[in-house]
Amino acid sequence: MALRLGAIVEALGGELRGDPELSIERLAPLATAGSDAIAFLSHPKYRKELAASAAGCVIVAPAMREAAAERGAFIETADPYLYFARLTQLWKKAHARPQAQRIHPSAVIDPDATIDPSVRIGALCVIERGVRIGADTVLKSGVTISEDCVIGERCLLHPGVVIGADGFGLAPHEGAWVKIEQLGAVRIGNDVEIGSNTCIDRGALEDTVIEDGVKLDNLIQIGHNVRIGRHTAMAGCAAVAGSAVIGAHCTFGGRAGVLGHLTIADHVHISSMSLVTRSILKPGQYTGVFPIDDNAAWEKNAATLKQLHGLRDRLKALEKMTQERTS
Repeated sequence: MALRLGAIVEALGGELRGDPELSIERLAPLATAGSDAIAFLSHPKYRKELAASAAGCVIVAPAMREAAAERGAFIETADPYLYFARLTQLWKKAHARPQAQRIHPSAVIDPDATIDPSVRIGALCVIERGVRIGADTVLKSGVTISEDCVIGERCLLHPGVVIGADGFGLAPHEGAWVKIEQLGAVRIGNDVEIGSNTCIDRGALEDTVIEDGVKLDNLIQIGHNVRIGRHTAMAGCAAVAGSAVIGAHCTFGGRAGVLGHLTIADHVHISSMSLVTRSILKPGQYTGVFPIDDNAAWEKNAATLKQLHGLRDRLKALEKMTQERTS
């Protein structure tokens, strides 16, 4: 099921230079696209790949117009990556298979749950009492939503997601642990996407809150009473400890972590593998990763780092002595 170039531009806009009747059979990267495919160029550093690409058509920004024209057909648009994202949606819609039953017969749904008639629920899902799920939300196979949690509209929960398991609350007593019952729930806003096997714990007293438009990758852990602001995105294996408050429009790279009870402002971007150990109140890019090196050099640098505090104290003492002598 192909799409004509003309049909793509009619649906998504952009300026086409090329044959509108050209049939596009697939979407592909620049490097592997053939004459039956459409690709995109998101950054000028891939200009050489553009020149070498055999793609039938390429989506480019205005700055790459001349280079694209030398190669062949192209669609010019202000943001090629965004255009490509919308093209994937158009492609999926055009090639969608007929929908199966709305609720798989193996799903277990408590009669006290409230589910909009448009919700789609996959195989082996479990929805417990008091759950509320909004319109056009999709639960893939094996999703579990525990009691009293709320899922908004147009959300997508991938296989194995667990919403509302108990938070990790324990009180020490005489060398053992006493469980703190988790009496809150989880509230998820609209247009949220949650990746496979991600877990969002219920709150201890108040709810854990995921605001509108948040995007969570696979294998992410969100602790109890965390609040994540709207349109924040986290890559795989990120982890947020309990009661952290994260602002809107933030991004977290893979395996980034946030300690509990911290506050992170809007528009903060945390690099992959970084651990946030203090509140961040100013927007910007933050990194806390010890660079990789050959092992011998790494051990020497690590040993030096362990001495930094002592060196700092010695430097302060020397500065004080110098000031006293010159005063």
